[in-house]
Amino acid sequence: MLYPLKFKPFFKEKIWGGDKIRKLLHRPVGNMDHCGESWEISAIEGNVSVVANGFFAEDNDLNELIEVYMGDLLGDKVYDQYGLGFPLLIKYIDATDDLSVQVHPDDQLAQERYGMNGKTEMWYVIAADKGAGLYVGFKDGVTREQYCDAVDAGTVDQLLKFHPVKPGDLFFIPAGTVHAIGKGVLLAEIQQPSDVTYRIFDWNRVDEQGNSRELHVDEAFDAIHFEGDKAKAENKTTNGGEGDDASSNVSENSDNTEIPAGKVNYEEKFNTTSKLLRSSFFNLNEIYFENPLKKTYTEIDSFIIYMCIEGHVHAFTDDEQFELRTGEVMLVPACTPELNLIPEGKSRLLEIYL
Repeated sequence: MLYPLKFKPFFKEKIWGGDKIRKLLHRPVGNMDHCGESWEISAIEGNVSVVANGFFAEDNDLNELIEVYMGDLLGDKVYDQYGLGFPLLIKYIDATDDLSVQVHPDDQLAQERYGMNGKTEMWYVIAADKGAGLYVGFKDGVTREQYCDAVDAGTVDQLLKFHPVKPGDLFFIPAGTVHAIGKGVLLAEIQQPSDVTYRIFDWNRVDEQGNSRELHVDEAFDAIHFEGDKAKAENKTTNGGEGDDASSNVSENSDNTEIPAGKVNYEEKFNTTSKLLRSSFFNLNEIYFENPLKKTYTEIDSFIIYMCIEGHVHAFTDDEQFELRTGEVMLVPACTPELNLIPEGKSRLLEIYL
């Protein structure tokens, strides 16, 4: 029978990476000095997650389990929509320098160019140095003509919105939104499973030989959603709102209203489930608690992912016990009817589902 699954992460060394993934999230990065990313659950070719716990450990990866268990693992509605493809990529990112300014194509453009989905994502800030922030979107009123002039002049950074951040801040980045992670930020990234990235600005940096990194300005031009573009209205989400009671189900929300790319405001509740974000790509809740919590999943038809970003939580099914320590990630199959969560002191989980 299926059970809550943990996977072996893929650690990515980056010149801009740091030590927060090891020190704050306690991920086993080994001797990697500059770990910039930890891919926790992935079905991207070449980086398919392998099961790390229980009966399926070592010999089975995520794609193999989807082939065998289909809707029991993903949820029938999810499987009907995505087939054998896992619909999310779950990461941690640690930036000790400003990342390049990027944009990702939406589903329509990515299908036209590559026959694959686009990349809408969200960021949850786990830790931030003093003065750290994120770049999300252009300043109000920026036109295509102004953007082209800034590309030629090397001043794209002057068009960007900068958001100072603190732990708990949440940002929604629809495909087509220009964005960059600023130095000093550790965050959780939940995204569509795509690694298509167009780099449009790299802060005019050069290497020791005086060479700049490759940019993708031409490819990016049609991918960027400027203010007034009809494509900007395609991504619809709701945010914030009342949390579920401690004994209630995770529930679907079809009352979607459009919100812009950028910071998502929400009300955090203690010892219950706080609703953070609803979108057609993923849903996000936060559970900040110190009392036992029973979660039942009969009203949704989706797998659940838990990211433990603070504390230590014991998770009980009818038959088995599992642990989630700071930094660990667990996938609960859709066929799981309920889970009892018991924290050791104050703990914090991100809860992700479709």
